[in-house]
Amino acid sequence: MESHFEQLWSCYQSTEFLLTQPLSSVSRFAIVTAHNPQGELLSPCQNRLLDRKLLADIEAMGVPYRALIGTNSTLSHMEKSWAVFASEEESLELALKYRQNAIYYVVQDELLLLPCLMEREVVSLGSFRSRVKLVQELPELDL
Repeated sequence: MESHFEQLWSCYQSTEFLLTQPLSSVSRFAIVTAHNPQGELLSPCQNRLLDRKLLADIEAMGVPYRALIGTNSTLSHMEKSWAVFASEEESLELALKYRQNAIYYVVQDELLLLPCLMEREVVSLGSFRSRVKLVQELPELDL
C-alpha cells in the first residue's frame, strides 16, 4: 500500500492547473479539491456531489474563491478544485473534512504541497505561475 501513496505523492508534485484568468502573484491561497478522497477514484457523479458540498462549505467561510482544474501534463486526469483565499490552517481543516491526502498552498507565487492525511514533509514546487495554463473555459469532467 505504501507504494501507492508514494506514487500519489509523486503525481501531486507534477500537477498543473487550468484557470480561466490569472491569479495575483502576491496572493496567499489554498488549492483544495473534494474529488477522489484518499486517492480512491470515484465516479463523476460521486465527485460532483462532493464538489457541491465543498463549494457550500467554502461559501459558508465567507472568503473569496475561484474554480480551477488540477491536471497532469497530458490532461488525462483532471480534478475540479478551488482556489480558496483562506489561511493555511482553515484550508487544511477543509481538506481533512473531505479526506484529502494533500493540498497546495500558494504564497507570493511559491507553490507548496502540504500533506493532510499523508505523513510527508511540506514540499516547495517552485513557481505557481509556471504551472498555470490559461483556458477559455474549464473542461467538463462528466466523462
